[in-house]
Amino acid sequence: MAPPSLPSSSSAAPPWRRRHPVLLALLLLVLLFFLSFQDVEDFNRTIAYTDQDGRIKLFRVTAREIAASSIWENPLLPPRDSQPAAGTVFRRRRKEQRIHELLHMDKEAELQMRNMAMNSSRNFDNRVKVSYNIWRQEFHHTNTDSTLKLMKDQIIMAKVYATIARSQDESELYGSLMKCIKESKAAFGDAHMDSELDSSALERAKAMGHVLSSARDVLYNSDEVSRRLRVMLQSAELSIDTVKKQNTFLVQHAAKTVPMPLHCLHMQLITDYYFRDGVIKEYFHDAALKDEEDKAKLEDRSLYHYAIFSDNVLAASVVVRSTVTHSKEPGKHVFHIVTDKLNFAAMKMWFISHSSRPATVHVENIDNFKWLNSSYCSVMRQLESARLKEYYFKAHDPSSLSDGNENLKYRNPKYLSMLNHLRFYMPEIHPKLDKILFLDDDVVVQKDLTPLWDVDLKGMVNGAVETCKESFHRFDTYLNFSHPKISENFDPRACGWAFGMNMFDLKEWKKRNITGIYHYWQDLNEDRKLWKLGTLPPGLITFYNLTYPLDRTWHVLGLGYDPAVDIAEIENAAVVHYNGNYKPWLDLAISKYKAYWSKYVNVGSPHIRHCYASKQ
Repeated sequence: MAPPSLPSSSSAAPPWRRRHPVLLALLLLVLLFFLSFQDVEDFNRTIAYTDQDGRIKLFRVTAREIAASSIWENPLLPPRDSQPAAGTVFRRRRKEQRIHELLHMDKEAELQMRNMAMNSSRNFDNRVKVSYNIWRQEFHHTNTDSTLKLMKDQIIMAKVYATIARSQDESELYGSLMKCIKESKAAFGDAHMDSELDSSALERAKAMGHVLSSARDVLYNSDEVSRRLRVMLQSAELSIDTVKKQNTFLVQHAAKTVPMPLHCLHMQLITDYYFRDGVIKEYFHDAALKDEEDKAKLEDRSLYHYAIFSDNVLAASVVVRSTVTHSKEPGKHVFHIVTDKLNFAAMKMWFISHSSRPATVHVENIDNFKWLNSSYCSVMRQLESARLKEYYFKAHDPSSLSDGNENLKYRNPKYLSMLNHLRFYMPEIHPKLDKILFLDDDVVVQKDLTPLWDVDLKGMVNGAVETCKESFHRFDTYLNFSHPKISENFDPRACGWAFGMNMFDLKEWKKRNITGIYHYWQDLNEDRKLWKLGTLPPGLITFYNLTYPLDRTWHVLGLGYDPAVDIAEIENAAVVHYNGNYKPWLDLAISKYKAYWSKYVNVGSPHIRHCYASKQ
């Protein structure tokens, strides 16, 4: 193998000296013999050595190159002055002195130096442990998408030129452009990164570049290209808007659809409730005795009372079970569950056959609240009005949601349910209680909640966690501040808070006539000019300056819509809330949050095993 040529005079040291600093000493010893027989300046030898991978390398070496004090000149610089500088003279003298010392070294010193060099070489570890430059492997971003973006941009321009070519009867060029577009699309397929591209992608990009260059030479007209691009942009925006509306509709549809296993569970429980066999009769007998024993507990102010309004048996069962699991004194906890006529039998049957003892669970039917009628309740009167029915159901009415003028989320049936508005009637439902904790049915309790009863609300009615962050979730997000009634009475920068876990002081509630305030504003909003549908906007108005901010760790929200909620916050929260469309009992649920809810589902229940077995 021919030895590689010596590097020309430059500032870089020879490779063998860069990689093996210990080798210099060995080479000096090997060359001492040759140096003694010829002039140092004329010394010229081929040296063999092994690199760090064990390969043999050959280099031609001169005495000048092995001298540590050699001065390398840049051939691109102008020649130096013929008179050497003082530094050059000094280095030359030092080199001559070092060579003289090596030539006159005694045998013992030479042997000692040789042994030291051999030991150092034997123990030398030439593996690269770390590299301290920006070109090391960590900085090689293999997951870039620059080529993919280039190809997509090329396709956009190719479409522009193709439309121009077709309009100008450039059929050959049009065919070439369409062919390249098809090949480029096939090359990148569903790729999201360059590493996912087909091996032919780069060649396709080069071919497209050549065709685009030809098209540019033939067809380019700045005004025409600009016009075509504007048309494409408008078309793309319309397509995106259509897709967004379709996505919103489908998500809302999926969110309000009852899953088959959940429907099955309700049907099974209703069947058991009305067709009672021997075992279920025993359940009812025991439940009747317990209800008689627990009657006094329902109005006992010394106990911890919870209000849950739900038509979802499985969701309500998780709220109760998770709360009881973490309570230190479960016998002191009383759950007041209100449901509608359609789901009363199923809800009642679940808590009869799945006792939460020693806690008390009382299930009521909303239809038994005789005071809840359209003459007293503003929202019930509005829900029965023809205008609201048109707002929801008449397809081409100007105020109809289907006409695209309103947010599709308000099509959710919960906005038509009185269960959603019962939270504004707490004293009417529980006239003998002083405090009650309201829980939504899409929450999970992870800690003992009894310390909430000891929180001093400072004369406020509602204890809640605030949700405002910078400009988000403030009053102007929920209310129409262009309306004088809103702008004159409320601060647009006031901080919003969350329903879902609220401690209500019912004594202060009655004193301040909170239900009356709610009715007043609900009547003013009959035409929905102050706010859209829902309970949070009227809640913000009703409890304005009457809400005490609780510590954020009590209530963490967003598990039903936000995939970026901090896991540490979730783990540390007393209550986590699946507010949003992605409820944990739906297939839409965000998978990484689902376990916080599902571990409280009573999988040992024969009803759940029967209904969910077919889903597996």
